[in-house]
Amino acid sequence: MSDEPILPGDGPEKVDDLGEEIRHVVEAPPTRIVVIGGGMAGLVVARECARPGFEVTLLEASGRVGGSVAPLDLAGMTLDAGAESFATRGGHVAELLQDLGLDADVVQPNPSGAWVRHGSRSVPLPKAGLLGIPSSPLATDVIAAIGAAGAFRAYLDRLIPVLKIGREHNLGTLVRKRMGRKVLELLVAPVATGVYSASPDELDVDVVAPGLNAALTRLGSLSGAVGELRSAAKAGSAVGGIRGGMWRLPQALAADVEARGGVVRTDAPVVSIEHASVSDEEPHDDGDAGEGLEVDGQRPGRWIVRTRDDDALVADAVVIASPADASLALLTPLDSALADLAALDWPAASSVELVTLLIEDDRLAASPVGTGVLVADVPDADVRAKAMTHSSAKWAWVAEAAGAGRHVVRLSYGRAGRPAETMSLEDAELRSQAVADASQLLNIPIAESSVTAFARTPWTNALPYATVGQRERIERVRTGVDGVEGLEVTGSWLTGTGLASVIPDARRTAERARGLRWRALTEALHPDGTAQAD
Repeated sequence: MSDEPILPGDGPEKVDDLGEEIRHVVEAPPTRIVVIGGGMAGLVVARECARPGFEVTLLEASGRVGGSVAPLDLAGMTLDAGAESFATRGGHVAELLQDLGLDADVVQPNPSGAWVRHGSRSVPLPKAGLLGIPSSPLATDVIAAIGAAGAFRAYLDRLIPVLKIGREHNLGTLVRKRMGRKVLELLVAPVATGVYSASPDELDVDVVAPGLNAALTRLGSLSGAVGELRSAAKAGSAVGGIRGGMWRLPQALAADVEARGGVVRTDAPVVSIEHASVSDEEPHDDGDAGEGLEVDGQRPGRWIVRTRDDDALVADAVVIASPADASLALLTPLDSALADLAALDWPAASSVELVTLLIEDDRLAASPVGTGVLVADVPDADVRAKAMTHSSAKWAWVAEAAGAGRHVVRLSYGRAGRPAETMSLEDAELRSQAVADASQLLNIPIAESSVTAFARTPWTNALPYATVGQRERIERVRTGVDGVEGLEVTGSWLTGTGLASVIPDARRTAERARGLRWRALTEALHPDGTAQAD
């Protein structure tokens, strides 16, 4: 390729030469992208990359795609075994659903909302709040939840001066200082543990509530800051769902990847990624990708991805979208800048177990605790579950699927930093525990004989993103990967759980992976590097 730009007055021969170079890039064989991990992040990356000029293969270790967005077959119904809703913020999920033709099936939950439980007492969660932090401390529902004394202490937040220098990064410390113990323990703790499987004292304010610190400094009170953030949010429900279940989304994504010419392989765990210039005879220099080795007749490329079945795929770019442990195991051998990532002080992965019950009891139709209950982590609590969702009260489509007189109730077990205690229980023991917990949380004694179906779903790869210090560790990962050409990484362990966070990051990751091909075209168009200034 010529390294001289075309200048006014240059002859047609030079223009023709550059045209040949551009044609060479555009007509080159497809850029091969291997995506490791078939969860939501990997599926979005594969779909965004499956377009003309690219050859995409997605490798998923398990027997299905979707990760924690999974189906559950129960008594003739297909429900959600994992995520059952999505956050509407940013519009990212809605846009994807529209692209996939699922927008007509988007539904909103029952607006009655959730309750919170502290010890043996359950109360409705005040509506005008953020993560349980009230925007109006003296509101009737706040007083009902934490008592007059607790509400007055929370109101003192309006009178406490705001530190103008520095900010509080710890959510628990911030709430305790500004609004007192009752707001923290009775409102914030149940929400934090239910949503993040972590104590408020472990959560980073700037991660779980972006903009809250800045609003606090501007307005002079935590309640005022919460009110501003809530007023800035778009009207309507903060969450949505899909009629029939969120599990339909990964199924639609996988089908679209294949329709675009991509390949989706399940039961294909990846055991290693190697620089294609590495051979037994030649040690690898981290700074040089080399010309590449030929593998099984495949044209040379930058990477060799090996699966457990000794299959080897040559790739020009690799995107790692697997869970944290698997991703770190693949990343650390690839470059000296990545070698020490696994040794960072990563928080312990959480294990969560979901129990789904189908209950035949007409008394549950009254929905005495709204759409569910979030449970504070306190000693001597009368329930072991951290949360319960009355799914057939929350979603009309679930109630229709269950039928008259039947109710779907889902309980969640397990908190951050320790394994779910239920993992060691036999099915019969866990079923009894779940029935007992549901009885307490619903305030209705439920007979085990009225439970006509039971299912348990363990999730063992949840890594808290929102804990203090996690952003710095994640920045180390991203900085290290940025220095390795043809390598990208994404996933909920880097972005935070929730599709509203996962989808936009996956799309940006796909853009960078595709950029490997278009950078070559840019270099052909601007051999003098002038494109960088455009």
